Amino acid sequence: MNVRKYLVLLAVMCFGSIGDALLSRGMKQLGPINLHHWQEIIRPIGNPWILVGIFCLSMFFASYLTALSFADLSYVLPATALGYVLVTLIARFAFHENVSMWRWLGVMLISGGVGWVTQGPELTRHPRETSAAAPKEQHEIA
Repeated sequence: MNVRKYLVLLAVMCFGSIGDALLSRGMKQLGPINLHHWQEIIRPIGNPWILVGIFCLSMFFASYLTALSFADLSYVLPATALGYVLVTLIARFAFHENVSMWRWLGVMLISGGVGWVTQGPELTRHPRETSAAAPKEQHEIA
């Protein structure tokens, strides 16, 4: 993988984590919403934290689509799971949430799993691609 691909995965991780954190901050300001009244579902969109969070999550989605264009889902999703670490750090140090030892342990397990997943190939060959490539290779050899 080249640097550009790593930057796309970093963008997925950062935009998703920051977007989620901003939505959380905005919703804590607004308080609970009642799903039985559709006006309350629209009300949060006027909050600046929610608006910036929606923008970040839009950028997350664009980065995520880009990552899926060059790598398998089974590679992209775990590789961007370090966003869980970032979200936990934001929750602890920016929002002053109490993060228990069990949560930190879970974040460490996720991080370890990410390390294992990234050791494999980013894109697997599909049977159609290899069978379509085989006649060309045989023709070129002959």
